Amino acid sequence: MRLTAPTSAPQLELPDTQGQTITLGDGGRPTLLCFFRDAACPFCNLRVYELTERHPSLHARGLAITAVFVATTDDVRRFVACRPRPFPVIADPDGAAHAAYGIERSFWRKLKAIVTRMPALIRGLRIVGLAGLNTSNLMPADFLIDARGRIVEAYYGKDAGDRIPFERVERFLAGQPRARRDRSVPDADAAAQGRR
Repeated sequence: MRLTAPTSAPQLELPDTQGQTITLGDGGRPTLLCFFRDAACPFCNLRVYELTERHPSLHARGLAITAVFVATTDDVRRFVACRPRPFPVIADPDGAAHAAYGIERSFWRKLKAIVTRMPALIRGLRIVGLAGLNTSNLMPADFLIDARGRIVEAYYGKDAGDRIPFERVERFLAGQPRARRDRSVPDADAAAQGRR
């Protein structure tokens, strides 16, 4: 079942690809919590690339980003975390976190993305290769969570390539008080040093 704002974000502890335990929805600072499909999903990998590119400016404004994939840790490391990511990337192989946040499945919405988002599909396939053609029917979702751990906006993708627009993330940040730097969340410099 979909979550709606305002509500407390479900809190779950999961290890990231570096072995650190991350608590989803625990607050502490404004967060963009992104739920992705398979680690080889071309749309997902393209979005992770966009998040990586935008991370320095979003992080400077106090935003934490966390990416969660329904995949094994090995698959996430192979496709997503094969390059350093400045934010936690989490494997959720049994889908428990996806279920807690009401992530949906739809074959038709997956097909819609393949047909209507062909340029993005091709760009994503350049990242993951042909493995990206064999993905599940899970749909993406993004959650904007404030520093108190409350969901301010729940964005469920209309198709497999639909993500929350960055303009909404910017508006969310504009309405948030500046958060103190949280040392438990890796920043771009620390993540890059730890993954060399």
